[in-house]
Amino acid sequence: MSLLNYFENIAPKRVRNRKKHSYYWNDITRYCDYFINENCSVLEIGCGTGELLAGLKSSNKTGIDFSPAMIEIARKNNPGIQFEVMDAVSVSFDKKFDVIIISNVVGFLPDVQKVFENIRKVCHSRTKIIVSYYSKLWEPLLNLGENIGLKTKTPQQNWLTLQDLNNLFYLAGFDVYRNSLRMILPVYIPIISEICNNFLAKMPLFRHLCINHFSFATPLSAVNETDYSQKYSVTVVVPARNESGNIENAILRTPKLGKHTEIIFIEGNSTDDTWQTIQNVAEKYKNTHDIKIGKQTGKGKGDAVRMGFGMATGDILMILDADLTMPPEDLPKFYNAIAAGRGDFINGSRLVYVMEKNAMRFFNIIGNKFFSWAFTWLLEQPFKDTLCGTKVIFRDDYQKLIQNRKYFGEFDPFGDFDLIFGAYKLNLKIIEIPIRYRERTYGDTNISRFKHGFILLKMVIFALRKIKFY
Repeated sequence: MSLLNYFENIAPKRVRNRKKHSYYWNDITRYCDYFINENCSVLEIGCGTGELLAGLKSSNKTGIDFSPAMIEIARKNNPGIQFEVMDAVSVSFDKKFDVIIISNVVGFLPDVQKVFENIRKVCHSRTKIIVSYYSKLWEPLLNLGENIGLKTKTPQQNWLTLQDLNNLFYLAGFDVYRNSLRMILPVYIPIISEICNNFLAKMPLFRHLCINHFSFATPLSAVNETDYSQKYSVTVVVPARNESGNIENAILRTPKLGKHTEIIFIEGNSTDDTWQTIQNVAEKYKNTHDIKIGKQTGKGKGDAVRMGFGMATGDILMILDADLTMPPEDLPKFYNAIAAGRGDFINGSRLVYVMEKNAMRFFNIIGNKFFSWAFTWLLEQPFKDTLCGTKVIFRDDYQKLIQNRKYFGEFDPFGDFDLIFGAYKLNLKIIEIPIRYRERTYGDTNISRFKHGFILLKMVIFALRKIKFY
């Protein structure tokens, strides 16, 4: 029996079988939906009868399948979704999609690389691909399940490892930026399933027993420096509290970035003459620089960043701490990385290069290394430095982050975690750029290592529930 005939024959039973094993399938839908914004466009390849698409919050959804019988049922059951009979190797639309999902399909594809190469036609530069597939470790158990009638029998499949998928993505011109694993027990047993899947499956070692592997990929960029050097405008937001001696240098040392550079100073309840200095400097350089200023009404760096980003007009938003311990001269690295498509959210890392002697106190280094370990586990990708003040994001992505902020709430007085968690929830590709961390040349740090360290720890615990154990 051909593969097409197989799926045509099982189509009438498909909805019933999905309901029978809804605990397993609903987890895949819920996980994909976690990373999808209401306004993004979604394409599912191999959509079957459309249950996964129906469970996503997006209002712009399209599904394709090579089985006419599957598509007929999908259209009948989900009239608000566009479904098309189309083979995965000949995907053709006159639009690009923000997210493309391929769920438990790659095992049936005769040429996975060809399919990945073909879907580039419906990708823009920031499209995200989500592929889910069975772990090869589960092959004997799933075969046994088919033989004893616990699982629908399927034609022989390709059993691909995560490394196989990652390599095929790379060959097809995609960059895999995250791999994750989910679900140890794919059937529902009260209490036991909750313990296995919501706790053990998230733990080191145990996670390797999971049945489902997920790969997240985005198109590799293929642009020359001349293509992006003048492509975007940039806003650099400088939160400043008791930083009077650094304000003028922040202007003089910030390079021209992209096609236009806007600098926004947000003064935050200083006890020195920072606000007066900001006004004086803005007036002094008004003919040579695009400078905006604002006086913070709330408290904390996070509030200042949100105020500055709200005033920004640039395509790309950057944060530069007014203490200038992150040299402004390094900002072009951040522009080049995001403008060239190397990442969607760029985070500075102070913990790679050797620091100047008094740049960071010993207990601060220990704290940063702890948070590095915690975030690497939380976000399922290497994360070196969560607390570096320099972070960069596209303004349109930040607008989506604002819409998603209700998920986490207004929980972060510093702004770092708000942006990092928000970027993760938006499924942005997060990368880090090592920077040389310098000593202060003026003023004292505004960070209390113990008081603020305790607040940061509480935020990590809060994130466990919202990211890891949601």
